[in-house]
Amino acid sequence: MRKSQTLALTAFAIAAAPASADTGTITYEIPRLDVSGYRKPYVAVWIEDADRKAVRMVAVLFDQSPIGDKWLPDLKTWWRRGGRAMDMPVSGVTRPTRGPGQYKLNAGSMSDLPEGSYALVIEAAREKGGREILKAPFEWKPGEKVSVSAQGSSELGAVTLTINE
Repeated sequence: MRKSQTLALTAFAIAAAPASADTGTITYEIPRLDVSGYRKPYVAVWIEDADRKAVRMVAVLFDQSPIGDKWLPDLKTWWRRGGRAMDMPVSGVTRPTRGPGQYKLNAGSMSDLPEGSYALVIEAAREKGGREILKAPFEWKPGEKVSVSAQGSSELGAVTLTINE
């Protein structure tokens, strides 16, 4: 077999291999609000342990302009649980704000988390608007499937965490 064919087959085998075990995916919705002067919300997504300590920052969506981080403290819970200690922007965590729609985030491998009780937490705050925080508690055992969800009522819509699915 020629070298190019071997490389092509190897690349195909790697691409076809299953995703790494214990990988989490988060889907969330930002609802369309019929308000004047609508601003895209700042959103923070993290996983906390039973002691309410943030063990993984998944994403922080905020205005990427030079003064955009001025309003990060409006994400009050996130700010207190570790946001104020972060130097923004953080590679792989911070992203620009998003308008209404459904979005997906990769929560990465959960293999490093010990077995126990956790919660997916998502907080949204909007300038001249509201603030909402959702928690979806779950029990984590490495290798097991997890699927939890929560439903927002104002700044957030449906939020779901799936692991190993």
